[in-house]
Amino acid sequence: MQNWLPFEWTQYHFMLNALLAVLLVTPLFAILGTMVVNNKMAFFSDAIGHSALTGIAIGVLLGMGDPLLAMLAFSIILAIGISNVKARGRSSPDTIIGVFSSTAVALGIVILSREGGFAKYSNYLIGDLLSISVSQIMILTAVLLLVLLFWSIFFNQLLLVSVNSSLARSRGVNVRVVEIAFSIIVALVVTVSIQWVGILIINSLLVLPAAAARNIAVNMRQYHLITLLIAVISGLSGLICSYYWGTASGATIVLCASVLFILSLFGKTKSI
Repeated sequence: MQNWLPFEWTQYHFMLNALLAVLLVTPLFAILGTMVVNNKMAFFSDAIGHSALTGIAIGVLLGMGDPLLAMLAFSIILAIGISNVKARGRSSPDTIIGVFSSTAVALGIVILSREGGFAKYSNYLIGDLLSISVSQIMILTAVLLLVLLFWSIFFNQLLLVSVNSSLARSRGVNVRVVEIAFSIIVALVVTVSIQWVGILIINSLLVLPAAAARNIAVNMRQYHLITLLIAVISGLSGLICSYYWGTASGATIVLCASVLFILSLFGKTKSI
């Protein structure tokens, strides 16, 4: 790769690892982001991201060196819990998500802040894409393959549910199962990526490319292709800019995605 890319930063292995990670993470977020925006689930994915604090806290209490498994387990349980409570329809979805999210964040902070210990976990708030290892890149690769398999099986059902859940039921789609499955996939991707992207901004990376693409796409095929293109461009430009500016890579990527979103407003077409 150093021979293919004649840039100064390619001499550093951590930058090459980060580049590979960007090429894996951005398609993941682009794929899921299209349905997150379609289904108005931005608040949900934000809640999953913030719940990582409680997952980390549980991992600490269990004496885990790497709290990833605890984070995954808690985020999946939270996703299923939110989906089940929403299905009962006793409160509005944003209220339900807000209750779960605020409770999870508060619980995580309370546990991690005991005896002033929260500072050591603050790196999860902003992430560190440049610290990703080869083994972690392999994990991202496996997650990407899993999401692509899920997409190939459930895409039509997800699209139908996002358009009209009643219509989906009339066509034989088990809306509850599809919604829970999608929630679990979102929880998986968000949780796995948090340590490199950061809790504070991970939801922005999920939503911004799809929101920008929705402004200029005229059909669903364009919507997905443009989302993927914007996500990859944001990831690559943000990574390179963060190297030269000496800034946090995740936040810089999100900033680039924000610029593209603003530009998309000037080319806004009729909403798909």
